[in-house]
Amino acid sequence: MFMVPLPLGGHGLRYWNDSCRISHDVDVRVTVLAIIPARRGATRLHDKPLRLLGGEPLIVRVWQRVLSLGLADRVVVATDDIAVQDVVLAAGGLAVLTRADHSSGTDRVAEVARRSEFADASVVLNVQGDEPFVDADAIRGAVALVAGGRAPIGTAAAQASPAVLSSPDCVKVVCDDSGRALYFSRAPIPYLRDRADEAVQHALVRQHLGLYAYTREALESWVRLPVHPLEQVERLEQLRPLAAGVTIGVAMARPVAIGGIDTEADLVRANVHWNTIHTVRSSA
Repeated sequence: MFMVPLPLGGHGLRYWNDSCRISHDVDVRVTVLAIIPARRGATRLHDKPLRLLGGEPLIVRVWQRVLSLGLADRVVVATDDIAVQDVVLAAGGLAVLTRADHSSGTDRVAEVARRSEFADASVVLNVQGDEPFVDADAIRGAVALVAGGRAPIGTAAAQASPAVLSSPDCVKVVCDDSGRALYFSRAPIPYLRDRADEAVQHALVRQHLGLYAYTREALESWVRLPVHPLEQVERLEQLRPLAAGVTIGVAMARPVAIGGIDTEADLVRANVHWNTIHTVRSSA
């Protein structure tokens, strides 16, 4: 069970930098189902879920990471490929087969969340299948936003270097003062109009961390919505519920050392990072 402190007596949050900080008046326990969508047919990294990280398939490493954090009551891999299911089952994990025609990971997550054996979960957590170093604070913050009733959808972001502004592969987010997302973009947001304000812009650079927590109702609402033109243009599916007026809360987390693994170069860097941290741990 996930325990979240709920704010009472008007203790709201004033600034989105504080969106992980919740007042400690009442404790509420909720059941969290973590679902890791994994599609074998990635175009930029062939057989991505089965590629090795530290000697084990990537999808197994992601499942191990989420399980080890202890922030979900159940952790399940959702895949359309029996080979992916087999490696997770062989590692002692839980994996279920889904339809192969889903257009997004969110649709795959929704299919699994509807299964009767997972009906007791009140919060559904979506962790991407290429995030073996996902941060505990990111998950904790996103889940707390939903479990605490502050948003039907929760996600996370981290303060980032201004260098990410020019990278379309890095998704940026801007929020209001209460920690609600205003927009996600591959473009440089917030845009700098006058050089005199560069320091202000740099302090506002936030990199979106691609995980989500949802109420069941919000998840179903998301997948029922039609593709929005903003989503189509940016290729960012979170713009679909945002454009429909659904609140997406954004929790602040630590900057990521290694993000999602999308390319051969990403996989090389991830293996170097894996070997480094495990060498340090074994010698400690």
